[in-house]
Amino acid sequence: MQMLEMFEANQILLAGIVLLVAFVVWWVWWVRGRTKPAPKKREYTDVLSEGAEKAARNSALIDAPSAAALVTPPPGVGTMAGIGEVVAAAAAEEVLEAAPAPAAAADDLGRIKGVGPKLKALLTSLGVTSYAQIAAWTDEDIARIDAQLGTFAGRAKRDNWVEQAKLLANGDTAAYEARFGKV
Repeated sequence: MQMLEMFEANQILLAGIVLLVAFVVWWVWWVRGRTKPAPKKREYTDVLSEGAEKAARNSALIDAPSAAALVTPPPGVGTMAGIGEVVAAAAAEEVLEAAPAPAAAADDLGRIKGVGPKLKALLTSLGVTSYAQIAAWTDEDIARIDAQLGTFAGRAKRDNWVEQAKLLANGDTAAYEARFGKV
């Protein structure tokens, strides 16, 4: 009996509470639900991504000629006589010497933390086969390689590949393990 009297005496207050709860539920469900920003889609592009299938892009990277193959001697070498031929031959030699030398031996890039089998194969297809190559990378080199790593972009900086490669190239296993863990 007391409960019924209390309910009748506070009908307006209870109606206000019900309306307030209904408004809060509507606001949370309708207003906040509609203002969620769409998740950002990360898009990786590289010079070979315009409409090419993945297999075609990889084949293009593998089949690309090396820089040394693209160098041709200046026109007239072999037909010029005297000092001109000597100068042209010397210039051709300088261009060939400026081309990056092939790596002496392929290192196990999988020893670098963050480089798994897929990434190791991708780096090999890009011509990266030794710790010394990675240890010599500049910020521009990292940006150039990142553009070709697709979904693996950003891993070189995030996992400190250059620092790891310097330690591995120097054979400093103790320093490597102290900084990055067991090899």
